[in-house]
Amino acid sequence: MQKVKKAVFPVAGLGTRFLPATKASPKEMLPIVDKPLIQYAVEEAMDAGITDIIFISSRTKRTVEDHFDKAYELETELVARNKLRVLEAVQSIRPAGVNFIYIRQAEALGLGHAVLCAQPVVGDEPFAVLLADDLLDGQPAVMKQMVDQYNYYQCSVLGVQQVPREDTAAYGIVDASAMADRVSRVNAIVEKPKPEDAPSTLGVVGRYILTPRIFHHIQHLKPGAGGELQLTDAIAALLREQQVLAYAYDGIRYDCGSKLGYLQATVEYALKHGEVGEAFGAYLRAKIC
Repeated sequence: MQKVKKAVFPVAGLGTRFLPATKASPKEMLPIVDKPLIQYAVEEAMDAGITDIIFISSRTKRTVEDHFDKAYELETELVARNKLRVLEAVQSIRPAGVNFIYIRQAEALGLGHAVLCAQPVVGDEPFAVLLADDLLDGQPAVMKQMVDQYNYYQCSVLGVQQVPREDTAAYGIVDASAMADRVSRVNAIVEKPKPEDAPSTLGVVGRYILTPRIFHHIQHLKPGAGGELQLTDAIAALLREQQVLAYAYDGIRYDCGSKLGYLQATVEYALKHGEVGEAFGAYLRAKIC
């Protein structure tokens, strides 16, 4: 039984919905209180036992690479100032035993193409895909939940949730048949269907576990929605020869690709933050009253 030890993080996008904030800084580096979005996603993967973190990046995303690199000068300064708690937080970003790998995506040709860029590193192994825009708050971590499902069923697993029918054009939508608690067998998947054409309201969010066979189907894709190589279309082809499951994860999703979702996540994470949560809650109550 192959275990899921590798995770792909597509971070080459432009983040146009957050301009001008993302003009010089990647959207994945937008902070939720005191950690950037990408760090939450990487920590989720590491909580699932993943040891190879693969970033599909671009020439404008050096900030992501720097964030997960060792900062000798900063750490030396923190030691000199006896700020050991802050030092521990900085060093925990890059724990021992975890590999950080960076691959350039020369052209933004879609999520399917970003995943295909990881093939030389992933090889013939199952792997996870995490989109940092989707901040998922679950206990245990949502990717850990999905890895457990993969370990049991030994097939591709898609993280899903119910979405409003009027929003189906923003998601990959699955037609699925219930198998077990929170688990369904995917019969079909469609990328961004109009509400009247959607086979259900079960939408795929930014969490996937895929078998390496997906690379074969991405390689044979023709451009789909938006003229891009859509991962959803490759999964639809994979369905014809392998079982694919939809997993309704236990947790809360914040769509941090939208301004409203980002603000909601900031408020919720600030309220439970050990350092500022109590004071922030008091501030909000005073504002509401």
